[in-house]
Amino acid sequence: MDNSYANSYANPYTVASQSVDVRAEFIRKTYAHLAGAVGAFALIEASLLSIPGIAGTVFGLLGASSYSWLIVMGLFMFASHFANKWAMSSTSLNIQYMGLGLYVVVQALIFLPLLLMAMKMTGDATLIIKAGGVTGLLFAGLTFVAFTTKKDFSFLGGFLKIGGFIAMGVIVIAIIFPSFITLGFWFSVIMVLFAAGSVLYSTSNIIHHYNTNQYVAASLGLFASVALMFWYILRIFMSRD
Repeated sequence: MDNSYANSYANPYTVASQSVDVRAEFIRKTYAHLAGAVGAFALIEASLLSIPGIAGTVFGLLGASSYSWLIVMGLFMFASHFANKWAMSSTSLNIQYMGLGLYVVVQALIFLPLLLMAMKMTGDATLIIKAGGVTGLLFAGLTFVAFTTKKDFSFLGGFLKIGGFIAMGVIVIAIIFPSFITLGFWFSVIMVLFAAGSVLYSTSNIIHHYNTNQYVAASLGLFASVALMFWYILRIFMSRD
């Protein structure tokens, strides 16, 4: 048996070691917070997209330098680090909510240019709605697999960490040397598969490894995986439009 799996049951504070009612309540809270995060993300995006001249402002800022996206990515990673750290706080529920809220906001900001491009291609939100629907279906299917098999997917953690570093390296190279490598259709397909693995990993952690007071952190982990999947599914739709 995997040691991490055994340890999750040895720890009396993990959800896995609690009664059925406690586990069910933790799962309910986690997915309720995930739904809230997705709803807040959608509201923020709708508000930003409704600002007059927003497209010109955003594309003007990003076009100011060939390294603009690197700066945006750096700020996103910096903010995400603190959001995750706050969400994992064991001392204050308010700090946990601050972490989740910060993460939703920074995701909404980094998504804005992609959503603007998608709307520019169609003149409406068609691609966004299609990508959102496919993301929802894939997420539901993966969640079903994780809960019905009850398999501990914590072994994916190492692969996801290595894969994340590789993906980040490829993205940075593509930004610095656009003539050398492009992030096309197949890169997006690979990243959707990567996001699917992240959903399985995050869902497995909910079942096996989180403590009973970490439902905010659990919802953040799921939201991060869903956002990643949505990003690259939307890119696939855009590349085939």
